[in-house]
Amino acid sequence: MNASRLLPGSADASFSSFGWALRRDLRLAFRRKSDTLNLLGFFVLSCMMFPLAVGPQQAWLQRIGPGVVWVAALLAVLLALPRLFEHDYQDGSLEQMLASGRSLPGLVAGKLLASWLVSALPLIVITPLLAMSLALDYHASVLLMVSLLLGTPSLLAIGAIGAALTLGLRGAATLITLLCLPLFVPVLIFGAGAVEMQAAGLSPLGHLALLSAVMLLALASAPFVVSLSLRTSME
Repeated sequence: MNASRLLPGSADASFSSFGWALRRDLRLAFRRKSDTLNLLGFFVLSCMMFPLAVGPQQAWLQRIGPGVVWVAALLAVLLALPRLFEHDYQDGSLEQMLASGRSLPGLVAGKLLASWLVSALPLIVITPLLAMSLALDYHASVLLMVSLLLGTPSLLAIGAIGAALTLGLRGAATLITLLCLPLFVPVLIFGAGAVEMQAAGLSPLGHLALLSAVMLLALASAPFVVSLSLRTSME
């Protein structure tokens, strides 16, 4: 066997830890389906309340629709963040992971992907139906889905840092909101702005490029920053 496989910080060890954490968290998520259903229900109800409040005016709904969907998705991600490490912290699994010798950034990356698959991806899949209720056309719906695909990983990665920093603290959910909301604002502006640019007859590629850059930066740095934050919180 190659000696690099035995090193906790090697690429093979990181990939192995990533796959293990991804499979583990997906299995746990399927056992706790109510968490995903609650987020999905919150997302749908939040988006559906606006047409009832504003009325059937299509011009108004088309104007506010992208922002409504994005704000609802952002709040749904915020609801999922406190549970990202909470269950593992309470049952002692997180402490065992830290002491296992596995690559902690790999473990964090696997947990982040699993969380995105069970909390953000279902919201994106159902977005076209909600876009219809907000009088958005086909092209706006597709662009809205693309912006959410590029933006929700950034929201989750940034939020994971806040969740790790507040782990075990009283009122952690409130602290996560206070820490992360200001950092979420640029992603929200670029995501909703892309659809608005298209509606105005302009190219949305600039907003999508900025969303992609933020996503790459967040995904590249979040596993390492979250790992350091978890070690600090557990000490």
